Amino acid sequence: MEINIQKRVLEANETEADKNRKFFKDKNVFVVNMMSSPGSGKTETLCKTLVKLMPDIRVGVIVGDICTTNDADRLEVTGAKVTQINTDQFGGDCHLAANLIIDSAKQLGCDDLDLLIVENIGNLVCPAEFDIGEDARAVVLSVTEGEDKPLKYPLMFRVADVAILNKIDLLPYLDFDAKLVVDNMKQVHPHLPVFEISAKTEEGFEPWLEWLKIKVFEKTGR
Repeated sequence: MEINIQKRVLEANETEADKNRKFFKDKNVFVVNMMSSPGSGKTETLCKTLVKLMPDIRVGVIVGDICTTNDADRLEVTGAKVTQINTDQFGGDCHLAANLIIDSAKQLGCDDLDLLIVENIGNLVCPAEFDIGEDARAVVLSVTEGEDKPLKYPLMFRVADVAILNKIDLLPYLDFDAKLVVDNMKQVHPHLPVFEISAKTEEGFEPWLEWLKIKVFEKTGR
């Protein structure tokens, strides 16, 4: 019975995701669903990314969390248009579903956006299962989380279009094999682009930014 309920939930979500996709296509906005576990440095990575992209690329952000506006407050300082979704009012869901996205996107005003980034709730499981009508999915993993995470949570890395390995500035102080974790990502998703960065020092940002710019320009024609 639980399987049937889950199937119905996912089917309903797919219907809403398709509506979102059409809306974003009509608005000519490239949408990235950014996912990670808690503490990966996803918000700091976004803060640095936004500063480097704007004003050449007009960016809006939808932030998902169960509670608080902490991440949205940090991102708003960059000057980007930011709106918050808290799921505690919906029972504390550990992911953003497609039906929650469209109202927030309209609130941001997509007519003057080139790029919309959805910072999903920190979780390596549930967000991977829910299409929100995005163009691309990005997963952020930090070097403090262990090399085995792509093998323990394969769906997240299998559905991702790009991966970011963050906090590489900590590698000299950790017993962590960066090559092994990338190999594990490739084992799950052989053609997955992986960018190794430090959100703190900004090392390695250029390839990630270039990938993002190319994707935005391909969709918007700018």
